[in-house]
Amino acid sequence: MTSSKQFNVAVVGYGMSAKVFHIPLVLALPSDFKLYGIVQRSSKPTDDAAKVHPNAKVWRSVDEVYADPAVDLVVITSIPATHYPMCKAALEAGKNVVVEKPFVPTTKEADELIDIAHKSGKLLTVYQNRRWDADFLTLQQVLAEGSLGDIAEFETHYDRHRPDPPPATWKAKAEPGHGSIFDLGTHLIDQVYHLFGMPQSVTGMLWNQRRVVQGGAPDSHTLLLRYDNGMLVTVKAGVVSPEVEQLHYWVRGTKGSFKKFHVDEQEDQLKAGRGPGDEGFGVDPEYKYGTLTTLVDGKLERKTYPTVKPLLYVEFYRQLAKALRQEGKVPVKPEDARDGLRIIEAAQQSSREGRTITL
Repeated sequence: MTSSKQFNVAVVGYGMSAKVFHIPLVLALPSDFKLYGIVQRSSKPTDDAAKVHPNAKVWRSVDEVYADPAVDLVVITSIPATHYPMCKAALEAGKNVVVEKPFVPTTKEADELIDIAHKSGKLLTVYQNRRWDADFLTLQQVLAEGSLGDIAEFETHYDRHRPDPPPATWKAKAEPGHGSIFDLGTHLIDQVYHLFGMPQSVTGMLWNQRRVVQGGAPDSHTLLLRYDNGMLVTVKAGVVSPEVEQLHYWVRGTKGSFKKFHVDEQEDQLKAGRGPGDEGFGVDPEYKYGTLTTLVDGKLERKTYPTVKPLLYVEFYRQLAKALRQEGKVPVKPEDARDGLRIIEAAQQSSREGRTITL
């Protein structure tokens, strides 16, 4: 492949994920990617991909994508149950693949797809975009500086206050790949894995915090991950959390602590129609900065710690373009996402059996 090649992208699905997290980023890199086509099974006057993107093809069936020799990259944004068969068919048709998180519902399916990708010689990567959250990059900087000392406890939260019954959508159904641990949990687990690798053991609790809801996919989860060095990691997402400022990170070490409220700005800005290149996109306002507490001359001192300049989610596609040109690695290895599923499966077993699972 030449360095000047523009890759034709087919986006499968035309829901929020496609509209907010993928199409705007593909369009932001016109020298690397062309929005070649979109799979939208049915359109409405107020939701018609052909009207919004008149220069792109619009297919009604994903089978047309596999059969089109001009498609270089397939971006799968459909529901989790479709990820495995679509990834498999796309790879076997000679396409490179980006698949939304959760990768697939099970590690068995993940291993099979990784094997197919290796045999086909095509690239497979999972859209774990929150590796490029500005607050996560800030956290990485704090840890790299060593100002916290040896980490004793690491907490990562994605709590919200939504105590009323959720909309009756596919997300609420008790099916493989559904529930908060596959939705928000995959983001948090991937960040922890990216920082620390696999834990020694997992204790998980998956349940419905909404007492008005009986059955369905668990809307909340708390995971306790123990590491060989004694560090305890808490991974938590709940829907009953009436706070003005939601805790995101709280890291405590022998020399100091770091605490951060609020989540990254990019999702809300993308939903509002802003994107990479817009002034202030992805920039954390000062009132959302974290705080760093350290020992200075034997006394604890706290100071505001500014959020770093964001790389932005578009970095995922920028790295992917290099990988497609054989100039670098995929932005997220599918093996990383597979290991995240191992943690999820251990948490499910732990919650079901009421015991800690050793990995």
